[in-house]
Amino acid sequence: MRRPLSLLICILIALDGVAQDSVLHFVFTSDVHYGITRKEFRGGEKVPSYIVNRAMIGAINRLPGGRLPRDGGAGAGQKIVHLDGLLITGDIANREEKGVQSDAASWKQFEAAYDHLLTITDRHGKSTPIYLSPGNHDVSNAVGFWRPAKPLTDATSMAGIYNRMMKPARPRTAATYNYATDKIHCIRDIAGIRLVFLDVWPDSTDQAWMDAHLQGPAPTLLFTHSNPDVEARFFTNPNDGHGIDSTDKFENLLPEVFKDGHSVKDSAVIEQRAFAAFLKRHPEIKAYFHGHNNYTEFYRWQGTPCFRVDSPMKGKFSSKDEKQLAFELITIDTRTRTMTVRECLWNTKPKDPKILVWGESKTITL
Repeated sequence: MRRPLSLLICILIALDGVAQDSVLHFVFTSDVHYGITRKEFRGGEKVPSYIVNRAMIGAINRLPGGRLPRDGGAGAGQKIVHLDGLLITGDIANREEKGVQSDAASWKQFEAAYDHLLTITDRHGKSTPIYLSPGNHDVSNAVGFWRPAKPLTDATSMAGIYNRMMKPARPRTAATYNYATDKIHCIRDIAGIRLVFLDVWPDSTDQAWMDAHLQGPAPTLLFTHSNPDVEARFFTNPNDGHGIDSTDKFENLLPEVFKDGHSVKDSAVIEQRAFAAFLKRHPEIKAYFHGHNNYTEFYRWQGTPCFRVDSPMKGKFSSKDEKQLAFELITIDTRTRTMTVRECLWNTKPKDPKILVWGESKTITL
């Protein structure tokens, strides 16, 4: 007996609804760098970051209603209905040197855009939450830098990130924020998937915190600013005084004192080996996401899947060719425990910005 067409349509809609309920979507980007300009963007020259970020927000707003490519990955071919998080791994504000505006001005522009121009919602119908990790520029603005900055320190963006992610009883201000004690490491559990947000790089202090807080086998994703093969300059100065100065050029972004030598030209081998050992002790950590030196790359570091993302302002390739501007869409099927990260090229036709193009993708099991 042939089923009525209307009944078949209803069955397909119901099945699609069940599939949607089990799928999570997260937009991932980094290094939005408020306070600087792009050399070229959509016909303009020296285009301010607030204009470029506004354009990227418009592209993110267009994702719902579109469909994922039929590439065999998580959610393949399904309609995108909701976005469960917007994840930004730092450098919200550019370092305030060489005529760059203050950190406070940059944070104000970030809030004006990301808090008011996004129209996306999560699977509960609420505004999509924004999750942040700080970048080296954000931290340098708070603690100072070895080159002159104006003002010398401004902790506005670090206080803002801390308040959003840690939700303290007493919100911090630029005046009360203390980077030595107000650390940003927190966990968000979403449908059984743990998202862990850390400071600039998971040094020994972050690893100790995770040892104490990663309880149980839930699939865990790490979001931090720097690539896993971290640079020496990020560590605390190992030389006399341990200060930030133009002689040693250590930036004191991480509490851990550098162990491999006395120069920023040394490789952080000891620290990287310790982090690799930490990952081996925590097989529940399934992937590592970062920005910092920005371009789309899906790779493995010491066996751990890593996902590097482009920047709207400082992409290694997209800063020279705006058609390569991209963010990433992380799609997780909680039933099959598979995750697909897809590159979304959002400016391939600068004169027709409504067009979004799917680029590279990588699927892993959780």
